[in-house]
Amino acid sequence: MEEDFDIPGGEEMDLGEDKVGEEREIGSNGLKKKLLKEGQGWETPEVGDEVKVHYTGTLLDGTEFDSSRGRDSPFSFTLGQGQVIKGWDEGIKTMKKGENAIFTIPPELAYGESGSPPTIPPNATLQFDVELLSWTSVKDICKDGGIFKKILTEGEKWENPKDPDEVLVKYEARLEDGKLVGKSDGVEFTVREGHYCPALSKAVKTMKKGEKVVLTVKPQYGFGEKGKPAQGEEGAVPPNASLEITLELVSWKTVSEVTDDKKVIKKILKEGEGYERPNEGASVKVKLTGKLQDGTTFLSKGHDEEEKLFEFKTDEEQVVDGLDRAVLTMKKGEVALLTIAPEYAFGSSESQQELAVVPPNSTVFFEVELVSFEKEKESWDLNTEEKLEATSKKKEEGNVLFKAGKYARASKRYEKAVKYIEYDSSFGEEEKKLAKTLKVACNLNNAACKLKLKDYKEAEKLSTKVLDLESTNVKALYRRAQAYMQLSDLDLAELDIKKALEIDPNNRDVKLEYRTLREKVKENNRKEAKFYGNMINKLTKIGS
Repeated sequence: MEEDFDIPGGEEMDLGEDKVGEEREIGSNGLKKKLLKEGQGWETPEVGDEVKVHYTGTLLDGTEFDSSRGRDSPFSFTLGQGQVIKGWDEGIKTMKKGENAIFTIPPELAYGESGSPPTIPPNATLQFDVELLSWTSVKDICKDGGIFKKILTEGEKWENPKDPDEVLVKYEARLEDGKLVGKSDGVEFTVREGHYCPALSKAVKTMKKGEKVVLTVKPQYGFGEKGKPAQGEEGAVPPNASLEITLELVSWKTVSEVTDDKKVIKKILKEGEGYERPNEGASVKVKLTGKLQDGTTFLSKGHDEEEKLFEFKTDEEQVVDGLDRAVLTMKKGEVALLTIAPEYAFGSSESQQELAVVPPNSTVFFEVELVSFEKEKESWDLNTEEKLEATSKKKEEGNVLFKAGKYARASKRYEKAVKYIEYDSSFGEEEKKLAKTLKVACNLNNAACKLKLKDYKEAEKLSTKVLDLESTNVKALYRRAQAYMQLSDLDLAELDIKKALEIDPNNRDVKLEYRTLREKVKENNRKEAKFYGNMINKLTKIGS
């Protein structure tokens, strides 16, 4: 999609508006255009497009020197490639399909001082009556002239394949003399890894499903200086040879990285319905097959008519982490193949599954069909009583996870708990008091999670939220001081600790933290003294 909006480097975009019967100047070199008949739509041809025109060329005195109309044969050329005079290249790219205009072209943009004997004298200003009949879009894919793409058949929808996706294509590759050197009636490959020559990967990323194109490929995107020897049914490609490749994008399978570390990969085998996906806490029903790398099936659920679908709740550790995360990205009816690294599967331990043992450190593969799901209710689906009840439940779940050392998952529970009661304007007075108590508890506990996860900035923010509700909350002051110390804001940490001790002078944890802070301040002072001492010594030596 992006390339459709690019303005070719070094060219000025012509923003002039043409009106029938009026003449205007194009650019700054004396080229003039007078519109005779308006064209259709708003699109104009771009550099590299193959345009088809009818024209009549005359001198200023009306003498006709050339006409495609007289020959009853439209003229075709590639725009912006120097195949015609400059005035044509600059003028025709301002025209719409079906438009008719007269261009007055100065000698500098026509045949110059030499003219074109015998019909065009030296330094002649020319007039061309031009009608733009049509054009075929030709894109400079890499913006360096290395691959030109001419669309023969438009594709469907608007999506293009991405680097991780697996594409199915048909292609024929020929040398400039027409000799066939490569062909496939259907080959599948990953866009990132490519196939045959670099041009195929570059091109498919700009194509839609069902699109058919002709690529004009320069050597740098073909086989370069070395060429390619004949291999099997494929012919040899000489060194520095350009290619013409007819390419059709039959289909592709979307491949996405479920986790940032690329250790859970999802390949869509069948697209799902609509836009809805399960949320955390949703009840999902799936058909599921699990396999090892050698093809051994260790799990099969929900495939037989008599067998119930496999049902589980997301984000409840009822299945391996990779499967849990991947299902959250799926739509109803979607079928996907998951590749899950050991860290998100069964880890370093052996695991006895339904049909086979999964060895330690195994990468596993799941084929999953998301048959149906029921989302966990969001806050806007609940009344006040249900919101408070859901908040308490999530808080308790968070507490259990925190005690088990699962701080990231506990943090998510506390965040969800607070979201239920974030907006309490419709609450009664008693309900507001309870909501405030729950907010304080959840944000405090979440701050503790963030400290454990070394996310000190978030710990500081969460503690501040508590202090906005209860300015004398000792735990919030203590946790914010801990965060400040890790962020090296020692002055702010000291203010919080002193305030906490004013409120609760006998608090053992705060006293210990104050001792740690003083040690840190002393260490910082020693480092600063040493740094400035060294600097003074250097300055003294330079002075002497």
